[in-house]
Amino acid sequence: MDIKDLHPWPSSEQEAQALQERLRGLVRQEPGPAAVRTVAGLDVAYADDRVAAAVVVLDAATLRPVETAVAVERPSFPYVPGLFAFRELPALLSALRRLDTVPDLLVCDGHGRAHFRRFGLACHLGLLTGLPAMGVGKTFLVGEHVEPGRERGAFTDLVHEGEVVGRTVRTQTGVKPVYVSVGHRTDLEAATRHVLALSPSYRLPETTRQADRLSREALRAPGSGPASAPPPAAAPPGR
Repeated sequence: MDIKDLHPWPSSEQEAQALQERLRGLVRQEPGPAAVRTVAGLDVAYADDRVAAAVVVLDAATLRPVETAVAVERPSFPYVPGLFAFRELPALLSALRRLDTVPDLLVCDGHGRAHFRRFGLACHLGLLTGLPAMGVGKTFLVGEHVEPGRERGAFTDLVHEGEVVGRTVRTQTGVKPVYVSVGHRTDLEAATRHVLALSPSYRLPETTRQADRLSREALRAPGSGPASAPPPAAAPPGR
C-alpha cells in the first residue's frame, strides 16, 4: 500500500495540535467511491506498555474476511484526548503496510471530522493512505445532538460550534446509537449508508467487531511483545 510521508512526527502535544490544524485543510469531503468491494476495519487494543493494531479487510457484500494484518508495538505518544491518532497511528500504519489488498474504504474505530480540530483519526489515516475513510465512534467526542428515533436507520445531526460534523445513527432498533463522521474522500450520506450496511445484526459494524477481536487476540498470542525499535522521527511510510 502506498502511504504518504506528510509530516515530521510530533514530539509534543503542542506540535501534534498544530499539525492537526495544518492538515485538516487537506481533507476532502466528496461522494464516496461508486463501487465498494472491500472494506477495512481498524482497531487498537492496549495491554501494559503494548498496543496491538489490527486491520481486517472484509468483502463488502458478504462481510466475510478477505485478509487480516496485525502489529504489536510500544506507543510513543502519551494518552491525550483529541490526540489518540498519534498514539495509535504508528502501529496501525505498520499493520496496513502488511496488507496485499488495497481496500476501497477504511472504517476506523474513532472519529473523523467530529473532533475538536476537525481532524480525528479517520481524517489522518485517509490523508496518509489516500483512501476513502470514515470514523465510527462508540461515544461522541464533541458536539450536541438530538436523540434519533428508536428504529434502525434513524439518525440526527451531530453539531459542534454551529457546524454539522457527523451523525448519530441507530444501527439496531432500540440500541444505543453510534457516531459517524467523514474521514477523507467520502461524505456523510455515504458514511451513513456504509455503517448501516456493515451492521446487519449488531450495534457496531462488522469492521469494528472483527478488528477489535483480532487486536485482542494479538495481545494474548505467545511472543506478542513489540519489536524493539525507536520511536519514529518522521511519519512512518505506510490512524
